[in-house]
Amino acid sequence: MYSLLSLAFIRPKIPLAWLQLTREKIRLLVALAGIAFACILMFMQLGFRDSLLESAIRFHVALRGDIFLVSPQSNALIAMNTFSQRRLYQALGFEGVQSVSPVYVSFALWKNPETRRTRSIFVVGVDPSADLLDLPQLTPAKLEEIKKADVVLFDRSSRTEFGPIAEWFEAGREVITEVGNRRVTVGGLFQMGATFGADGTILTSDLNFLRLFPSRARGLVDIGVVQLQPGVDPEPILQQMRALLPEDVRVLSRTEFIDMEKTYWEEGTAIGFIFGLGVGMGFIVGIVIVYQILYTDVSDHLAEYATLKAMGYTDGYLLGVVFQEALFLAGLGYIPAFALSILLYDLTANATLLPVAMSLNRAALVLGLAVTMCFISGAIAVRRLRAADPADIF
Repeated sequence: MYSLLSLAFIRPKIPLAWLQLTREKIRLLVALAGIAFACILMFMQLGFRDSLLESAIRFHVALRGDIFLVSPQSNALIAMNTFSQRRLYQALGFEGVQSVSPVYVSFALWKNPETRRTRSIFVVGVDPSADLLDLPQLTPAKLEEIKKADVVLFDRSSRTEFGPIAEWFEAGREVITEVGNRRVTVGGLFQMGATFGADGTILTSDLNFLRLFPSRARGLVDIGVVQLQPGVDPEPILQQMRALLPEDVRVLSRTEFIDMEKTYWEEGTAIGFIFGLGVGMGFIVGIVIVYQILYTDVSDHLAEYATLKAMGYTDGYLLGVVFQEALFLAGLGYIPAFALSILLYDLTANATLLPVAMSLNRAALVLGLAVTMCFISGAIAVRRLRAADPADIF
């Protein structure tokens, strides 16, 4: 009965909490498996959420610009409204503005040249001479290609359902297909990546874009990109544009332009709530599992705790033992969860082409949640410990 107490006093460097946890090896392994499961659930939900937001702003981050003009009715790339191109010309008149460029975005049906099946693809139209996009493999020579009629550049990181476009092009094979029932030729490749809103992307010139969407009225744009002269502070110009431009256009800083997309996916859709609910469920599951383990452990060693009380140890010391057990459980359960989550992130990234990867902030957040989870369980379990009265037990 007192073996653990005796060992703890003989070898004081070994915490009593550790001795009690490791006495029942099977119980400890079951507890760690439960905690690891809860941590993995939180890791995956947070990873999916962060990858959604990161993928959603890939295009925004790639755009070279200091100030952005959009319609007040625009919420995200998948829900853009147009505004008059005249607002860009007005913006060009502000002191400190170096250039303005229109950007056109929409979705069209892409025909897989191999299977002839159609799938919605994200279409971006830009002025090839403006050099607006900072993307891997997007060179000036490729931008020259899209000046040709009905030539597009294909995102090699698009999903495979669009066909073996990159393989065919790199093999020297001419890639001709249809976009929106119009015949187009793939003149090159670039790399951006799939998002939650778009499985694939093609880039073309503004003139080709209008050919692909003949119903689009000329003079209406989706995004206006304003580039300032080097060294100019954007904040005063932002304030001036907001005050002087009509209300049919919204003036955004670069940060606000990116945040607009994040806010849409996080708050304007159910996705943010769903992933948040998943994290909460993992947290609650972990609390229940750890509570059951700690409560059972306290009940099994109630006589030893009562003996310590009779020897003069305070409730504070005994509570410290339980919280040490909770801390050990959190740390030991977190380690395998962290390792398995990295593996699952890699599998998910390969399967979905989304940027799912471990980050330092997420690792620290889940560790903090695991410790909090175990401490809450310990706080609930110590109610049993307060009932350890030597007079009742002996």
